[in-house]
Amino acid sequence: MKFSYQNTARIVEDELIKTINSLSDYQSHLKDVVATRGYDADEASMNLPSDVKLIQSVMQIVDKKKSDNLKYIIIIGIGGSNLGTKAIYDGLYGYYDVLRTDRFPKMIFLDTQDTDVLSNLSSLLSSLSDPNEIIINAISKSGGTTETMANFEVVFGMLKDRFSSIANRIVFTTDENSKFDLAGKNNSIDVLYLPQKVGGRYSIFSSVGLFPLALLGVDIEKMMSSAVKMRDLCVNSEGLENIALVSASILFILSQQGKNINDNFIFAPQLESMGKWYRQLMGESVGKDGKGITPTVSIGSTDLHSVGQLYLGGPKDKITTFIYIKPTDGGVIVPQQAYLGLIEMIQGKSISSIMQAIVQGTKKAYENQNLPFMEIELDEISVSEIAAFMQFKMIEMMYLGKLFGVNTFDQPHVELYKTETKRILEESLKETMEIMSDPTLMAAIQEGEAEIKAGKGISWEDVKKELDLE
Repeated sequence: MKFSYQNTARIVEDELIKTINSLSDYQSHLKDVVATRGYDADEASMNLPSDVKLIQSVMQIVDKKKSDNLKYIIIIGIGGSNLGTKAIYDGLYGYYDVLRTDRFPKMIFLDTQDTDVLSNLSSLLSSLSDPNEIIINAISKSGGTTETMANFEVVFGMLKDRFSSIANRIVFTTDENSKFDLAGKNNSIDVLYLPQKVGGRYSIFSSVGLFPLALLGVDIEKMMSSAVKMRDLCVNSEGLENIALVSASILFILSQQGKNINDNFIFAPQLESMGKWYRQLMGESVGKDGKGITPTVSIGSTDLHSVGQLYLGGPKDKITTFIYIKPTDGGVIVPQQAYLGLIEMIQGKSISSIMQAIVQGTKKAYENQNLPFMEIELDEISVSEIAAFMQFKMIEMMYLGKLFGVNTFDQPHVELYKTETKRILEESLKETMEIMSDPTLMAAIQEGEAEIKAGKGISWEDVKKELDLE
């Protein structure tokens, strides 16, 4: 992976160095955190990639659960519980699933609530003849995530009557001694743990990501090794040699100049989920106390034809990070004798070289418009490169949070919607319980249902009006 910013970030180097130097004490703290190899600090996620016992504990469950005919790995989680895994899966396999219909196992991600998705999943699960064709990995640090628990209960309900041993095909990933942990133990379900201090958006190198990716066949030791190398670079390197320090400082300096949107312009469609993972990382880490940078994701060259006009001709309120793959020779080539021949210059050219021309043309257009940008060139799309990118960005975010003066590791305002959602559901449950405890009302409801079945068209709304329940 190559990071560059010189001559394109449009900041004064003295200011960059000054900002980097302001982080020297925090960088020393990060070094101390890594030296402890423990999980007591807020930055504990940095120690995940070098935790040999973690890999061993995950592989024990993988060996126990993996089967030769495994077809589907269902990840039930939301936010950091699945975005990191999805980023790697889509980059390596998932983006091509519609083209590689015979490649298994496939991952299915259940996050938000959607009736149509679950109905279609039900049809898919009904085609399974063997419980070994499926693994369900439900992920929640506490067990109190409404979306995750609802999706799990629905999926379990789909399978419990078909396969009496379905609990053997389920793994919970959670904090030790959480409600979810206790529920797993009480129901003879295997449980994997992640450290208390490791939040969801920093959890890709914990059991959250390792277990499903190892089941998939990803080389997690190679993934962790790449993350360790990047961690050491971003923690130990000094000054302008430290790419996480440089990137965080550039983002902060430009945000103070009104560039408060960070667009990650990715010229590889299979890496869109990686961009969405970073979107959560930045959004939840620094968006608080009235501060922050708004992260966006664009895909090249598709979005040059949708928002390119805005980016090049609209408000100059963005700092762009171009992410692209190192060009290669060969590969797919446009025929020399083109059928239509409408664009002569593409004939005989490789698709890689055409994309490279688009990338270079885009960067030149940004330069001509005096728009600041950084660049990340990945050597290839591989688990090692994606892992290096993720580790780089997680440490970048730690530095950036310190510059903003915010707690990089909490997300207090996310709890606002959770609290209101649970309050609404509790009120609904209370109303339902009151109705069920009233014999007269229940009799009326049953009579109404009987009328409906008889085709008389009496609905629940009619019953409520009749009983003055409006």
